Amino acid sequence: MGNEPAFTIGVEEEYLLVDKETRALVVDLPNTLMAEAEEICGPQVTSELLQSQIEVGTKVCQNVQEARQDLACLRGNVIEVAARHGLAPIAASTHPFSKWTEQKHTKKDRYDELTHEMQGAARRLVICGMHVHVGIEDDELRIDLMNQLSYFLPHLLALSCSSPFWAGRDTGLKSYRLTIFDALPRTGLPERFASWAEYERHINILMGAGLIDDSTRIWWDLRPSAKFPTLETRIMDVCTRLDDTIALVSLLVCILRMLYRLRTRNQRWRIYTPMLIRENRWRAMRYSFDEGMIDLAKGVVVPFENLIEEMLSLVAEDAEALGCEKELADVRQILSRGTSAHRQLKDFGLERASGASVEEALKAVVDTLITDTADGLNT
Repeated sequence: MGNEPAFTIGVEEEYLLVDKETRALVVDLPNTLMAEAEEICGPQVTSELLQSQIEVGTKVCQNVQEARQDLACLRGNVIEVAARHGLAPIAASTHPFSKWTEQKHTKKDRYDELTHEMQGAARRLVICGMHVHVGIEDDELRIDLMNQLSYFLPHLLALSCSSPFWAGRDTGLKSYRLTIFDALPRTGLPERFASWAEYERHINILMGAGLIDDSTRIWWDLRPSAKFPTLETRIMDVCTRLDDTIALVSLLVCILRMLYRLRTRNQRWRIYTPMLIRENRWRAMRYSFDEGMIDLAKGVVVPFENLIEEMLSLVAEDAEALGCEKELADVRQILSRGTSAHRQLKDFGLERASGASVEEALKAVVDTLITDTADGLNT
């Protein structure tokens, strides 16, 4: 298709570090842990805002298989290093019971500035996400695809939910993480821009006013990366299972290729108002995929499975071209098995039904998260 974008892939995952004995979040990170992780993973592992968080990032990957291999290696290395200190990572967007008031910040100028500026909104950020970069070198194309991809963000969130608990309580939401993150400025659905120049003009106003240093302080659900020629999707919870991560990465890159393919035929995805997309975003936070979503073309709520089957058929030729048909098919596994949030809630319910206290049931949920985070790393 002419000068097709590279559609390279980069995935960043944030994990919470828990004490294997208490199952609570670690408060004081062992001094040598980050140095040990960096020795094995190099710059692919970094500290995060809180001492109880750690982030990994893949190299620039040419396809989803390479991304899986790199992520499996990174997860495995973090598990190994953490285990030396009696800790384990969990790939979940919130911790089932540890409280944000007990967490300590990582000492870094950037984090100190953030906490000073955002105050209580930043101190509550005991949340983890997954960010997926897709290589789209052309600036104008990146903005055009960002405008169109916004429609699909709620669907991606619904399939990734992993944050049903907060501070020891069932929140009633499958993705509570975004209620915390949305308290920060410059979050939520991305703005719409007619061109790259218009986008830059708006960023420059904020920079000129001294409000942000650069566009890394724009934390929308989807943004042009400030560091790479990529479109960065940030709405998703971190997936506990690696299989789910890779299924969603496959779906995302296939959707982007499909949108590009339409463009080469002078077609495009219909642009809907942010109001309607926000409604689906809320439904994804609240229900994951349990109660359906609005089919915006029809104006009615339809079963989520119908929307996904429609999407899978739309991107079938893109999956074939990108060589990720098998990985994309795993999206159906998420629907049949449930997200991490579904699994956490089910485990909690079963434990309580068998006589466990709330505290014991929540610890059992952490145990499942530890196991599932390590699942599928050797396949």
